[in-house]
Amino acid sequence: MFLDFVRFTFAALVLALPVASHAQSYPAKPLRLIVPFAPGGGNDTIARAIAAQMSGSMGQQVVVDNRAGAGGVIGAEAAARAPADGYTLFLGGVGSHAVNPTLMPNLPYDAVKDFSPVSLIASAPSVLVVNPGVNARTVAELTAIAKASPGKLNYATNGNGSSSHLATLLYESMAGIQMTHVPYKGFAPALTDILGGQVQLMMNSIVALAPQIKAGKVRALAVSSKTRSSVLPDVPTMSEAGVTGYEAGSWYGILVPAGTPRDIVQRLNAEIVRAVKQPDVRERLAAEGADPIGSTPEEFAAHIKIEMARLGKVIREAKLKPE
Repeated sequence: MFLDFVRFTFAALVLALPVASHAQSYPAKPLRLIVPFAPGGGNDTIARAIAAQMSGSMGQQVVVDNRAGAGGVIGAEAAARAPADGYTLFLGGVGSHAVNPTLMPNLPYDAVKDFSPVSLIASAPSVLVVNPGVNARTVAELTAIAKASPGKLNYATNGNGSSSHLATLLYESMAGIQMTHVPYKGFAPALTDILGGQVQLMMNSIVALAPQIKAGKVRALAVSSKTRSSVLPDVPTMSEAGVTGYEAGSWYGILVPAGTPRDIVQRLNAEIVRAVKQPDVRERLAAEGADPIGSTPEEFAAHIKIEMARLGKVIREAKLKPE
């Protein structure tokens, strides 16, 4: 009986050896961080800030791999199909993991089943602005104008189904108003028309709009986050401005392919949370109007499910279709 116990103990130790050696040897080669957008944008900037910090602390390069196209679908599919060995990371966000699953019913990946969340990195609010010619200095005044003349106010967005579009739809729904959507192919042309008065309002990137707000070219009415933004500390939140419970905006997080070993997920989580706490990383996030977070895998998973349900409801009620 004693010999049986010895054999059992030895077998258990042998079985545990590959796991232990695997954990100790990771990472043994460079890691790839897939960003589903082109270089130069906010997603890319945030990814590179995190990758640079992780490269130093992990002893291996974390290489940013930009896979732009199809509203983030190309990059997300590439990440979902990658080996679940901890060497492929994905910068997910509101588009890939909250909007696209409802907006695009034939996605080549499952936002929940094909990924394991690692950590939520940051969130970035939008800001509701109006052209100075609009006779509204508060959200309540803007809402009153919209209620008095349904469909008269035009709002610009970065395109159908974009985060700026959904944020404005949520305002319409919660305030009980109706406005006219004018979609553009990106932020720049939308900004041009609101500055020129062709459209009356927009809800978009707080960092991109801050210079226009400070120059008096547009008037800020509220930010879309739960709390005020450090970029525009004097501007109230939508909830403070009367749309109680309103919250919208962009967020960014790291995920890995489903099936990635738990010990590797935990290691990556620790590295990402450590990176987010570094002063230089926080400065770069702040430059993008993003508030640093750093969460557990479980907290990030819960966040994704909440966002999918919340934005999915907005998309279905508005009967949005992909462009």
